[in-house]
Amino acid sequence: MRFKLLACEIFRREISILAKDTPHQIDIDFLPQELHVIGRTRMKHRLASYIAGVDARLYDAVLLAYGLCSGGIAGLTAEKIPLVVPKAHDCITLFLGCRKKYRDYFFANSGTYFLTTGWFDYENALNHDIDMMPYYNKLAFIETGTEADNVAEQRTRKIAEERNWTFEKLSGDLSLLHRLINGDWNEDYLVVQPGGQIQETYDDDVLRIC
Repeated sequence: MRFKLLACEIFRREISILAKDTPHQIDIDFLPQELHVIGRTRMKHRLASYIAGVDARLYDAVLLAYGLCSGGIAGLTAEKIPLVVPKAHDCITLFLGCRKKYRDYFFANSGTYFLTTGWFDYENALNHDIDMMPYYNKLAFIETGTEADNVAEQRTRKIAEERNWTFEKLSGDLSLLHRLINGDWNEDYLVVQPGGQIQETYDDDVLRIC
């Protein structure tokens, strides 16, 4: 099968590695991380334009490597081919590999901000995140196995030390991303058939079709 994958550039390292180990043909467009800071309505419109620009004659499905992301994908509609997206609140679920793992950690560690090496690959993303950090008191670095060295981890530790915050290193799990591009879509994914629309659920399912 042939898939079009639209992914936030924050996943570039992970997806570039995972895409080498799939039985399908994957054509990838990495979209700017800045989509997250323009507001949910503008983000939705931008993503909708990318989806509309996909040539449905060439692909079996459009895959989104996004979570709900503050509502930025709510309201997106599948065009002429299915639209597939993980049921995830945001990218942290995709880095941790499981909605339950993210939910349990989130409620047990309120005030935690998460970083991966990908944030340090894009200083514009990191600078925005740092501006938001006064609302937090802990930094968690997620190690995904794609790191060439420990520079990003050490930078995360330094930021935590400078702000007198707690630091924790977490083991990542890329299985949600891997199954997305492998076409292994179980109950952890929303498969929207043409004409269907993504809707936010405000519960543990995160997303549903309407």
